[in-house]
Amino acid sequence: MVKALAMIQEAADAPHYCEGAARLVLGSGFFRPESRPARDCSVLLARSLALQRPARLLDLMAGCGIRSLRWGLEARPSLIWANDADPDRLPVLERNLAVLPPGLERRCTALTAQQLLAGCLQRQERFDLVDLDAFGCVSALLPLALEAVSFGGVLLLASTDGRSPTGHDRSAAVRRLGAAARAHPASWELALRLQLGTVARCAWALGRGIEPLFSFSEGRTFRTAVRLVRRPRSREESNLGLLAHCHGCGDQQVQSLLNLRRWPPCACEPTPLPALAVSGPLWIGALQDPATIGAMLEQSAGSPQTLAAEGERLLRRLAGDPAATARCWPTEAIARALGLGQPPLAALVAELQAQGFNACASAVMAGQLRCDAPWPRILETARALLATTAAK
Repeated sequence: MVKALAMIQEAADAPHYCEGAARLVLGSGFFRPESRPARDCSVLLARSLALQRPARLLDLMAGCGIRSLRWGLEARPSLIWANDADPDRLPVLERNLAVLPPGLERRCTALTAQQLLAGCLQRQERFDLVDLDAFGCVSALLPLALEAVSFGGVLLLASTDGRSPTGHDRSAAVRRLGAAARAHPASWELALRLQLGTVARCAWALGRGIEPLFSFSEGRTFRTAVRLVRRPRSREESNLGLLAHCHGCGDQQVQSLLNLRRWPPCACEPTPLPALAVSGPLWIGALQDPATIGAMLEQSAGSPQTLAAEGERLLRRLAGDPAATARCWPTEAIARALGLGQPPLAALVAELQAQGFNACASAVMAGQLRCDAPWPRILETARALLATTAAK
């Protein structure tokens, strides 16, 4: 009791932090102001759900409660459950959420995520949005977390496990993700696709389907939002596959597990082939849903405090790149393959689009080309573009 009273007094004396419509104390726990774009996105998703039905929102690892507080003030759901496993955080959490409007059901608890989710499963209690913002890998919690999401609801995932899904700890990738992860030039995207592949396999094992809404990273945290649907769409399983990268010539190839066959020859032939670096199984379908992202941007227009400038730039960038193909190259890799300078990315995208290929600048990692054209055609186009630029 004495410790709890001391925590309350510490919170009362602490300076306040303001974000969106929220004004709160942070306490002494971990907090990153730089994560605001992710919180902005969660608020906009929560608002879209609350506009459709009385929304029930679960913040599994709430920390100081900033997400929950912003949900309550800016999205107006019917219920918010804010939980953090650290009991010392509970006084701050309860104090911050005490300002939520009357009529909104509020719960504050200090349970482990496993305890809370197991109780929800036993009671068959589900939520329209479940936010799982974890330190490390989230795979162990995925089956229970998915059970807690209602049909049409959204699971928000954040993992800080950067080594295993980017190919820097292969053994850990096998243990945690049930997948191979090899060094790849689009390492952030590789991590997101491996994470989505794990979510898909868990959902399919439960007889459910998923619809990815958006995925992004700044290299530290890997964030994914997926909608859970009652059953998989036709051939949804074709979105699970393997991604191969040749460290010799730079070529990349993608195969669905449904149609797995021998890898075709890359541009290294007829010289001896280096071993392909194969990663997966992972999600090879689209990462972003432009319709959902567009609706989020429309919602933010009437409430400018919800979406800060950095979050708006992020959403507009994601809307322009559905990431329908997993083949991405940094312009530096193209330059190395050519033995020339770096081609201008925007001009290269335009040239490849004019040839009928799907091409765009990657929204996941800056300075990268996403394209479904054969690798030799990409190099040929880049070489011609550099020659034309030099001639001018």
